[in-house]
Formats: sequence, C-alpha cells, structure tokens
Amino acid sequence: MRHEFMEALAKAREAHSLEHQEILILLQARGEEVDALGRAADAVRAKYLGDEVHLRGIIEFSNYCCRNCLYCGLRRDNRKLRRYRLTPGEILAAARKAAGLGLPTIVLQSGEDPHYTAPVLADIIRRLKEEVGVGAVTLSVGERSFEDYRLWREAGVDRYLLKHETAGATLFARLRPGTTLQDRLLRLKWLRELGYQVGSGNIVGLPGQTLETLAADILLMRELDVEMAGIGPFIPHPQTPLAKEPPGELELTLKVLAVSRLLLPRAHLPATTALGTIHPQGRRMGLCFGANVIMPDVTPPPYRYYYQIYPGKAGLHEEMETTLVSLKNLIFSLNRRVGSGPGHSPKIQGGMEQ
Repeated sequence: MRHEFMEALAKAREAHSLEHQEILILLQARGEEVDALGRAADAVRAKYLGDEVHLRGIIEFSNYCCRNCLYCGLRRDNRKLRRYRLTPGEILAAARKAAGLGLPTIVLQSGEDPHYTAPVLADIIRRLKEEVGVGAVTLSVGERSFEDYRLWREAGVDRYLLKHETAGATLFARLRPGTTLQDRLLRLKWLRELGYQVGSGNIVGLPGQTLETLAADILLMRELDVEMAGIGPFIPHPQTPLAKEPPGELELTLKVLAVSRLLLPRAHLPATTALGTIHPQGRRMGLCFGANVIMPDVTPPPYRYYYQIYPGKAGLHEEMETTLVSLKNLIFSLNRRVGSGPGHSPKIQGGMEQ
C-alpha cells in the first residue's frame, strides 16, 4: 500500500480530521487499500457506536413534488408517475404496524409537497408520539420556512434529514433548478439552532461530480457536525434528463461512506437502500464500511411502488415481515445486534456517549 495512503488512514483513525488533499488520497484507494479503508471505518464504528444496527421504518407518505431536480424520478415534470398522498389515518396505521413489528423509530419522508401544511404535519407528529408511542420521529420533507421547522420541533420531531446532495454550488444549482446550495445550508443552520438532530448527506456519482467535490462533501458534513448522513449512489431514472447517464460506482460509494465514518465517528450512517439496489450485497458491504443504520420501507402497498426516486428499489415487492427477517439475519450474520430504543445520537443527552 502507498505510504501516503497509510499516513492519511492513520491520521483519520486517530484524529478524525483530514485536509482536503488527504481525503483525496483515501478516495483514490485501490485494491488492498480499499479493504484497509473498510476495516478502519468498521473499527471506528465499533469503538464509538458499538455493535448495534438501528432499524428505522420509513414511511414515504407523498410522491408529489414541486421541485424539478434533474436526477429524481419524483420531479414535477415526470408525467408518467402515478402520484399519491397518504391521509393522516393511513400514516398512523402504517406507523402502528411498524411499531408492532418492533421498529422503535419512524422516518416520515415525502417530495416537497406543500399540500401538507405545517400544522397538519405537526398534528400527525404529535399523534405518532402520543397515540402510537413512536420512540423517535425523523422528518424529511425538504426546504420549508423557519417557522415550519420550529412548529414541528415543538410538536416532537427529533431529527430532520435534509441532504445537501453536493457541495459544489454550481453543480447543485444546475441539478436542482431554482434552488441554491446557500439556501440549503441556511436551512441546515436553522435546524441546528432549533435543536434537531441534523441529518445531511450526498449522492455519489452525479454527472459533473469529481473526487474534489466528494472530498468537499465530506468536509462539509464534518463542518456541519451532523448527527446522521445519508450517502448513496446516483441511480438514473428513465423519466429524468439524466436517464442515460451511468450510475454511481459501488466501490466509490463505499469509499465515501468509509471516509465519512472516519471523520464522523459518532454520526449515524445508514447502509442505504440505494446501495442494496445497485448490488445484491450492497447493504452488507455498507455495514462493513462503517454504516450502523438500515431504513426498511414500511410504506403500505400499493403506494410504495410509486415512490420512485430511482427505479428498481431493493426489497420493493417483499412483505414487511419478510424484509425485517432478512435484515435481522444480515445483522446477526455480521455478529452485530439489532439496536434497542430510539437510537438517538450519542452526542445528545441520553445518548451512549457524551
């Protein structure tokens, strides 16, 4: 292995801090260096977060979206997508079923759909906590006002996921027409001020992205000091302008995940569904490269088939019970255990470490 690689890896393991050029060295890992990077990330995960893998049930409650992002199948101009919105009752019923199957936390996710006003979502959140007994709620509904975020935090939302997607401002603006990276980062700042556990993340393999951009992504997540980060590969959707672009590479996605773990030792990092979509062993590999969370889809059929950010989503046609058995067997096969309780960030009061 290259001397410069070994030096950067040792520094990342011990100091959890790297310069931009050092991150590039790790992202250029090849052959046995990739294996060493994965082992180092897994060791840091074990040291700071233990062997628990947290399962978080995700309810994708609306596939309407007012945005027109070039990479996303939910984009406003996709006229071939069958749209849906779950009622509050359907959301609560899905959460009850998930809770009954032992999923202690729920992720509510949708396109950017103004149909769900802040008070409507706040009421759903309160009912999830009070009636269903959900241990923790993550919300992911895109860019909204400070007052909306404040209302949801007061209603009981614990976490908010707002992926920055790419740290390249020009690339961000091109791929997300009508939006800016600056506005995205402002909202992440608001979420921090309001006391959320903040989640961000990026897409690996976007057209126009470089290793330099990916290094900037990792440094941005470290600067934001996120409690969680979703890192997954780009998967082209046939009804988008990027339909003919190549997908993100599995190995590069794993390297970004591993370096992120080294620099974010206490953050929750999921082995994403997108990883499991581009490779049948993708989730397993993610768990071996620093991940400690899996988010099974608990959206009720037939709606789950129409939440098509990308095509061919892993586990799409499995029954929820079958999916959970498979995921638990995967966790046990790695000598890990299923997390108990709400799985809050170890950085906050009540977490594993302070």
